Amino acid sequence: MSVLHTPVLTEAILEWLRIRPDGTYVDATVGTGGHALGIVRRLTTGRLIGIDRDPQALEVARERLKKFEGRVTLMHREFSKIDEVISGLKLVAVNGVIADLGVSSLELDTPERGFSFRWPAALDMRMNPEQSLMAAEIVNQWSEKDLANVLYQFGEEHDSRKIARAVVRARPIRDTEHLATVVAGARKARGRQRLHPATKTFLALRIAVNREMEELGQFLNRTPATLASGARWAILSYHSLEDRMVKRRFQELARTGDFKILTKKVVQPSEAEIQMNPRARSAKLRVMEKRAPEDHTPGPGHIEREAS
Repeated sequence: MSVLHTPVLTEAILEWLRIRPDGTYVDATVGTGGHALGIVRRLTTGRLIGIDRDPQALEVARERLKKFEGRVTLMHREFSKIDEVISGLKLVAVNGVIADLGVSSLELDTPERGFSFRWPAALDMRMNPEQSLMAAEIVNQWSEKDLANVLYQFGEEHDSRKIARAVVRARPIRDTEHLATVVAGARKARGRQRLHPATKTFLALRIAVNREMEELGQFLNRTPATLASGARWAILSYHSLEDRMVKRRFQELARTGDFKILTKKVVQPSEAEIQMNPRARSAKLRVMEKRAPEDHTPGPGHIEREAS
């Protein structure tokens, strides 16, 4: 099993970021280093800072990027702490930031980490193994109401109450396989099923375990202050909840006149890329630029209309 994650829209991201050979860039979700490798290859005197909360992924990235050691700094932190990382490195601002909000193949394809229902494994789902909350606690200890709320809010699961009721009745849920079976038995069959019945449940639990929406909200709020004039900020999202958050935050920033949305229409992978990497199917790329002072247009309502 390969632990290397296939990065999505790499060439598009590199072009949108407009990499300067002497610039400083942050890969805020560096993972196993796919996008980071593309960035650092374009640097000469520049610097890349990679952040990730998964220490296992960071070790893989460290090995992949070791020949660029003098230009790369890797940090074991949550991407929501991007401002603390930048200030801690004695930097005033950076020339570009990329965040890929997807789960890496290292996490999905390592059975014992419990992210997937393809294998029986402990209900873990922690991106950072140092945190205490695991999926098993939510599944086996949270109230039926709280569990249903998690499934509905984070998984947009319309059968959330039925699933929560079935899970509570089947406790203790032993592992990922047991959970997937219980969920499949509780969900209504709605025509031809493209996704496994447990897909939304596993998504919701992963988001809850890793506090992904809270982390993303802090990242969206803190990153603008780290950007230099003319810097670009690219975000890859994979489901509607996070994409809506990114879109709304970009629109808020554009209204200030200090930022400009560059992707009037979201950028998505080509059919050819999806064929080679099916996990890219739902990816959406949005890019924003911090305006240079001479381009600054103050005043409310200054936002170029963006397609969804």
